[in-house]
Amino acid sequence: MSNPLLNVEVLPEPELEFATGQQIEHPAKGLGLFGPVDSSGIEKPNRISYAVIGSPDGIAGFGAFAARLNSPIDPPPERSEILWPHYPGFEEAMHAVFPKSAPLSESLDPKKIAATANQGDDHKRVFEVTGLYLGAIQALSRKDTAIDMTICVVPEIVYTNCRPLSKVSQGTGKRLSSKEVKLRRQTTDLFGGYDSQQYDFSLDFRRQIKARAMECKMPIQIVRESTLNLSDEKPPWGQRVLTPLSDRAWNLSTALYYKSGRKPWKLPGARDGVCYVGIAFKRTDENGRTACSAAQMFLDDGDGIVFLGDYGPWYSPDSKQCHLSRAAAQKLLAGVLKTYEEQHGKTLREVFLHCRSTIDDEEWRGFQEACPKGVKLVGIRVAQDRRGLKAYRAGTRPVVRGTFWKISPRAAYLWASGFKPALRVYDGWDVPEPLRIEIQHGEADIRQVAIDIFGLTKLNYNACKLGESQPVTVHFSDAVGEILVANQGAKHFLPNFKYYV
Repeated sequence: MSNPLLNVEVLPEPELEFATGQQIEHPAKGLGLFGPVDSSGIEKPNRISYAVIGSPDGIAGFGAFAARLNSPIDPPPERSEILWPHYPGFEEAMHAVFPKSAPLSESLDPKKIAATANQGDDHKRVFEVTGLYLGAIQALSRKDTAIDMTICVVPEIVYTNCRPLSKVSQGTGKRLSSKEVKLRRQTTDLFGGYDSQQYDFSLDFRRQIKARAMECKMPIQIVRESTLNLSDEKPPWGQRVLTPLSDRAWNLSTALYYKSGRKPWKLPGARDGVCYVGIAFKRTDENGRTACSAAQMFLDDGDGIVFLGDYGPWYSPDSKQCHLSRAAAQKLLAGVLKTYEEQHGKTLREVFLHCRSTIDDEEWRGFQEACPKGVKLVGIRVAQDRRGLKAYRAGTRPVVRGTFWKISPRAAYLWASGFKPALRVYDGWDVPEPLRIEIQHGEADIRQVAIDIFGLTKLNYNACKLGESQPVTVHFSDAVGEILVANQGAKHFLPNFKYYV
C-alpha cells in the first residue's frame, strides 16, 4: 500500500506580471519596482479623474489622504517592511497621476446623514442613506467633466447602522417585523407614509449603493472616514485599529487604479483561450426554496464578467445546496459566454467551472449544451473544508501556503492560507483551512487545476496582498450574489466586475 504522504508537495508561490513583462511574487514589490502591467511608462503617466462624495469632514479627510498618496510612506519603525512594504507614492507605483484635489465633489449634510442613519425601520434607513449618496452620484453624472470613478466617504454611523445585522435602539420610527416588511413589499401606501420600493433592496449600504449606482455607469470605491487617519499611532481603547498607513495606501491605490478602468497586474504565462467561471447562488427567501444564480467569469489577465441567471426553486432543504435545472444551467453558462464574446471577441478553448456546491448530472448536461463545440468543459467543486481536515507541521509555524495534497486523480487539498515564506509570517488567526478541490465532471490534471486555482487567489485588486485564501472565482460569490439578488428593485446591472467589488 502506497504512502499517501508521498503525494504532498508545496507548490511555488505564483508570480505576477507587471510592466514590460517583469515577474515577481508580491504585487507591492512588482508595482514599486516595475509599475502596472498596462503601464505606458512613468515618463507618460496617465491621469486618473475622480469625484468625492461625503460630509465636509469626509471630503477634507480624503483630500489630505490623496495628498499623502502622492509621496512615499514608510511603515512604522517597529513594523517589518517584509510584511508591510514601503509605499513609493502613487505616481511612482502606478505610473499615473492621482490629483491631490478631486476635480469634482458633492458635499452631504452630516446632520442629515446622522438623522437618516438613525431611523428605526431597517429598510427605510439603508434605502434613504443610500439615496443621499445616489443623488450626489446622479448630480455628478450630469456634469460635463468626465470622471473614471466616484469615491464615497462614509462616516462611522453609516458603517455601524447600515449593515444587515445593525439595530437602532434610540432612533426615530420603529423597527418592522418580517410580517410587516412582507406586507409593505406587496402593497403601496396610498397616504405616502412609506415607499414600497425600499423593501426591494439589500440591507447592506455597500451592496445597495453598488447596485443602484450602476444606472449611472459609475464604479464606486467606498472608504470609511476612519480609514483616512494619517497617523500610525495606536488609537485609544475602543477605537478602530488600523493597519499601517503604508498598507492602506497600497490597498487603496490598487483598488482605485482598477476601478478607473486600468489593470495593476495579471498572471503570466496565460493559456490562450482558457477561462474560469464561478457559479454563485443566493437564496431570496431564507424560509423557502427560491434562489437565484449568477456566474462570474475570469481570465488569467484579470478581466472579470458577471451575469445574472434565473430565479427558481434551486435550494434543497435536505442537501442544503442549490442545483439548477438543465434549462437554467444552459441559460446561465450560455449567457456569460455570450457576454464574454460581446466584450472581448476572443475564441475560447477551455472553460473551467468552479462551484462551492456539487454539480449534479442535470446541471452538467445543461452546461454542456451551452458550451460551443470543440470547447473543453470541466466542472470542479472548490470549497473551504471548515470542519474537516487540519494540517500541522513540526515547530511553531502553521502549514505552508501552497501545500498541495493529491488524494486521488480527481481530488486534492490545497492550503491557500498558511505560513508565507516570502513574508516570513502567517498573517491569519486560526489554524489554516484547506480548499478541497474535486473534479466532478470532465477531464483534467488535478495538479494543474490546483495550480490554476492557486494563481486565481492573487487576482483580488481590492487589496495589494500576496494572496487570498480562496480563488477570485468563489471568493466574491456571496458579495456578487447579494448585489444581484437582494437588490431586486435595481433597474440596471452591468457585466464588468469592477462595479461589484
